[in-house]
Amino acid sequence: MRLPRKKTALLFPELTTGPENPWKTAAPWRHPVSTGSSGLTTLELCAGAGGQAIGLERAGFEHAGLVEIDRHACATLRLNRPTWNVIETDLNTFDGSAFQGVDLLSGGLPCPPFSVAGKQLGKQDERNLFPALIRLVDQIRPRAIMIENVRGFLDAVFQEYRGFVRKELIRLGYEPGWKLMNASDFSVPQLRPRVVFVALRRDMKEHFSWPQPSAIQPKTVGETLHDLMSSAGWRGAEAWARHADEIAPTVVGGSHKHGGPDLGPTRARAAWATLGVDGRGIANEPPPKDFLGMPRLTVRMVARIQGFPDDWQFAGTKTQTYRQVGNAFPPPFAHAVAENLKAALLTPRIFTVAAG
Repeated sequence: MRLPRKKTALLFPELTTGPENPWKTAAPWRHPVSTGSSGLTTLELCAGAGGQAIGLERAGFEHAGLVEIDRHACATLRLNRPTWNVIETDLNTFDGSAFQGVDLLSGGLPCPPFSVAGKQLGKQDERNLFPALIRLVDQIRPRAIMIENVRGFLDAVFQEYRGFVRKELIRLGYEPGWKLMNASDFSVPQLRPRVVFVALRRDMKEHFSWPQPSAIQPKTVGETLHDLMSSAGWRGAEAWARHADEIAPTVVGGSHKHGGPDLGPTRARAAWATLGVDGRGIANEPPPKDFLGMPRLTVRMVARIQGFPDDWQFAGTKTQTYRQVGNAFPPPFAHAVAENLKAALLTPRIFTVAAG
């Protein structure tokens, strides 16, 4: 039984009015087919394994550069897109002057400073990169900004800090807004609530609207993974798929301080167990023909639950690749927001051409 959308809305209330969310929601998301380059450019910060980059690429954005400190994630980006300009460096010391004039500054800033698992130290956390973001916005002056983070960023304890970020961006000439959305609203087979932060130059703020949830329900875990679970001939795959009849709970990526790869703490593992999945670790291979018990997911299975295309490869050991996958912004989710940003960024150009 799938988790009804009305129920998820109650579980994850969002800011719907007021200055923290100044934009309305657009028409339902319809999964547009990519029509090639839009002529728009983006510089991506904390690019990770490329989840957000894939979504932006599908929307027609060209990547001027992708900044990432983790060498394994950089190897993943280069492995899949050899022509991308991958910059392996610390964002705190990165000089963005060569990227002045890009249309979009995008990225997924580290989540631990605002997550419960990360102790919610906020601005006191050394991993907080919002100051670096503000510095780069001032230096680069993009037309728009798109940043993803955990839902904890909207907790009351961070209201003052959100106000600080907002005031800084208003000072620089932008209209900022935050919105909590779920990956499952964009056909990702996983709940995954995420805060998306968007800021636009004030002269184009009226052209943006948030993407509305898709009318297409996401697949269940069983529907999503049946072919991968049965790929080694497991006789129990069909029965398992029928039992795994809900979307997945939020995939937990973990941090470099965390141990080996698994599907999260006790509560998360219990949620996976109701779907017939052993969350205590990640398997190297799908279950064999005579396997008995609850199977573990492989990295490839988790990547599909995250919305990555099956041909996207990951560099590193099992632990390194799982962390890349688990911490990613699901590509379909990123694509939905990117399409609406593209429309906002192109509208002034259309008006200019029409007036001419």
